[in-house]
Amino acid sequence: MRSLLAVFLLLQFFAIATGQDQRVFPGHDLVFQDLASTWDEAVPLGNGVIGNLVWLKNDRLRFSLDRSDLWDLRPMENIDFDEWTFQDVFEHWQRDEYEVVQEVFDVPYNQLPAPSKIPAGALEFDVADLGKVKTVTLNLEDAICTVEWETGTILRTFVHAEKPMGWYQFSGLSEPIDITLQSPAYDRPNEDGYTSQSRNDLNQLGYQQGEIVEGVNTLTYNQQGYGAFSYQIHTSWEEGENELVGCWSISSANEGWKSSPSAEEVVAQVRMSDVASSLKKHTAWWHQYWQQSSIRIPDSLLQRQYYLEMYKFGAVARPDAPPISLQAVWTADHGKLPPWKGDFHHDLNTQLSYWPSYAGNHLDLELGFIDWLWKHRSTFKKYTRDYFRVDGLNVPGVTTLAGEPMGGWIQYSLGQSVGAWLSHHFYLHWQFSQDRTFLRERAYPWLKEVSIFCQEVAVVEDGKRSLRMSSSPEIYNNSREAWFAETTNYDLALIRWNLEKTIELAQELGLDAEAEKWQRHLLEWPELTIDSSTGLMFAPGFPYNESHRHFSHLMAYHPLNSIDFSNGSRDQKVILNTLDQLEKIGPDYWTGYSYSWLGNLYARAFKGDKAGEALRTFAKCFCLKNSFHANGDQCKAGYSTMTYRPFTLEGNFAFAAAVQEMLIQSHTGIIQLFPAIPPDWKEVNFQHLRARGAFVISATRQEGWTKSVSIHAEKGGDLRIRNPFGSTGLQCSKDYTLEEGGVIIISTQPGERILMEAANSR
Repeated sequence: MRSLLAVFLLLQFFAIATGQDQRVFPGHDLVFQDLASTWDEAVPLGNGVIGNLVWLKNDRLRFSLDRSDLWDLRPMENIDFDEWTFQDVFEHWQRDEYEVVQEVFDVPYNQLPAPSKIPAGALEFDVADLGKVKTVTLNLEDAICTVEWETGTILRTFVHAEKPMGWYQFSGLSEPIDITLQSPAYDRPNEDGYTSQSRNDLNQLGYQQGEIVEGVNTLTYNQQGYGAFSYQIHTSWEEGENELVGCWSISSANEGWKSSPSAEEVVAQVRMSDVASSLKKHTAWWHQYWQQSSIRIPDSLLQRQYYLEMYKFGAVARPDAPPISLQAVWTADHGKLPPWKGDFHHDLNTQLSYWPSYAGNHLDLELGFIDWLWKHRSTFKKYTRDYFRVDGLNVPGVTTLAGEPMGGWIQYSLGQSVGAWLSHHFYLHWQFSQDRTFLRERAYPWLKEVSIFCQEVAVVEDGKRSLRMSSSPEIYNNSREAWFAETTNYDLALIRWNLEKTIELAQELGLDAEAEKWQRHLLEWPELTIDSSTGLMFAPGFPYNESHRHFSHLMAYHPLNSIDFSNGSRDQKVILNTLDQLEKIGPDYWTGYSYSWLGNLYARAFKGDKAGEALRTFAKCFCLKNSFHANGDQCKAGYSTMTYRPFTLEGNFAFAAAVQEMLIQSHTGIIQLFPAIPPDWKEVNFQHLRARGAFVISATRQEGWTKSVSIHAEKGGDLRIRNPFGSTGLQCSKDYTLEEGGVIIISTQPGERILMEAANSR
C-alpha cells in the first residue's frame, strides 16, 4: 500500500506540473465551464495504445476507456477469393451485372457486425453531490485533465505517455466517491438509442457478457470476445482524508499476438513504485515531444487549432503501437459499433493522419504505421495473389488490425493503387530521415514490390499499359459507374509516381540495371488526362464537374507533386485551372477533411490567404468544441450540405500538415521558408521543422522580413535553400554559393549547424 507521504508527493507534483509558471502555450488549452454531455465532445487523453474520454453521463463522471488493439478479428464471411477474384468482378461489370458484386462484397460490410474495432468499457464516478463544475481544463503541455468543482473538489487525471495505464486523483473531498465499472452492452439492449454514426449494436457480436469482480477498492472486468480474443480492465484506488488516488489499465490477448501483462498486473506493479515518479516520466515525455518542433503565427484561431491537432497526434501515435485508425484510442462510446467499424481506411484516412509527422519532426511516431505495414506485407502479398492473381504487393483499402481485407465499396476497399499510396510514406520517411539502412531494407523493397504489382495487374495493348477498369475514390460512390473503362488520374498518378520513385531509389542504391528496367516500364503508361480549361480530370471524358469530398483526381499535384509550380508555366496553368474548378463547382459535398486538404493545395500554390481561409473554415465549422473533426458542417452555414457528425481524425492531422506547408516546403529539393503565409502575417517563427534531406530548421520573421535562419544538417550533404532574406542580403556562418534564381547552396557535414542572418535591418 502506498504511504501517505507518496500521496502527498503526488499532489505536490500535480501542482507543479500544472502550475502557471510552467506554461508555454497560453491560450491553447481546452478550457470549459462544464463537463461535456456527449462522448465526442469529451476531453481526450491517450498514448497510442490506450485512451480515455472524460465527460459526464447521467450525472456521473465517465472515463470512456479504449485500447487500440481491441479488435474482433473474425474472418469477413463474404470474402472468399476462391469464389471471387478481380477478374470475376470485371466480367460482371462488363456484363452490366454489377448488382451481384454489390451483394457479395458491399452489402455485408454494412450488415455484418465484425470484424470491427470495439470499445473497452468505462469507469464512472458518482459526482452528483459535488455540485456545479467550475472549470474543466486539458493542459496541452503536460496532457493532464483537471476538473474543478465550486465546492473546492479537484480531479486531476492523465494517461501515462509511455505505459498502458491511467491515473486519477481527487482532492478536497468531503465524502467518499462511489466508483463503478461499466461494461459495453454485449448481451443486453443498447440503452443509448439510435445514432446515425453506426448501424450495428454491440450485442450483434454475440459475446457472452463479461464478469465484473469487485474487491476491496478494486474493480476488474474480464471480457471474452471472438475466438481466443479477450481483454481485461482493472482499477485500484486508495482513499485518504479528503482524497482518493487510483490507477487503471486495459490489457488484451489474442491468438498469435505477443502476450503482455494483464491489466491487474500492470496496476499492481505500478502501485508498488513511487507514483510521483510515474507522473514525472509522463510529463517529461510530453515536454520532450513539444520540444521537437513549435510554431508561432499571428492567427490565434489557426495557431490554437494547430497545437490541439499536434496534441492529438502525440496522444495517438507511437512507434510501438498500432497505426492511427479512424478514431484511434477514442472509439465511440454510444452503445454501438464505431462509425465504419473504427477500421483502417487506406484510401485517404491513414495517409492523411501521418502527414504532420514529416515537417513536424516526429518521424519516430510515424514508425508505428511503417512498421505495421512492413509486418503485414506477407498478408498483403497473399491478398494480391488470391484476389488479383498476380505477383507483387498491393494492400486492401480497408483492413483489420491484422491487415486482412474487410470489403465495403470495393472500388476502393479492394482498389488497385492502394499499395502505391502507402509507398508514399516509405518514400517520405527516407526523404526526411536520409536513413540509408531504411532506404535499402524497407523503402526500395516496398516500392519495388508495388511496381511489380502495377505492371502485372495491367493489360497491354499496342505497347501501352492500362488498367482493365479503374476507379477514383469515392466518385459515384459504389455504383457501377464508379468503375471507369479508362485508367483514372487517381490510379494513373499513383502508378506513375511509384514507378518514378522506384527508379529514383534504385539509382540512389547504384542499381542501374533495375532503374533502366523500371524506366522502360514507365514509358508504357500514358500521361495524365488534363482539360485545357478545368485542369485535372477524373478520367478521359470525365472532367471534374460535380462537388466531391475526396480530391482524388488531383493526387498528382498533392501529395505526389508530380505536377508542381516549380516545373514551369504549363504545370502552373494546370494547377490554377484545377483549383479554380474546385471553387467553381463548390463545396456542397465536401467534408471537414476536404477543407484541411484544400489548405495544403493552396499552400503548394503559394496562396497563403486562401490556405488560411480554408483552414479557418475547418477549425470553426467542422470541429466539435474539443477539437474533434466531425466531418459535417457543424455551423450549418453552407460550407457543405453534409451536416452530420461522425468523428474521424484524418481531417485534424491534415490541418496540421497544411499549417506546416504554409511555413516550410522542400518537396522540390529546394527548401522554401514562409512560402505560403498571408501578406498580413508580419511576425512569424518556427522552431525545428524538418525538411527533406534531414535538415532541421528554425526561422524568424519580423515586420514582414526574415531575420534569422538556423539549420541542423543531421546527415550532411548539399543544402539547397531559396534565399529567404530578399534584398536585405545575408550573413552566413559558412561559405555558400548563390545560384541564379536566388538558391543558396551550402556543402554541409553530418551534424553541422549553419546560421544565417539578414545583413541589413529594415
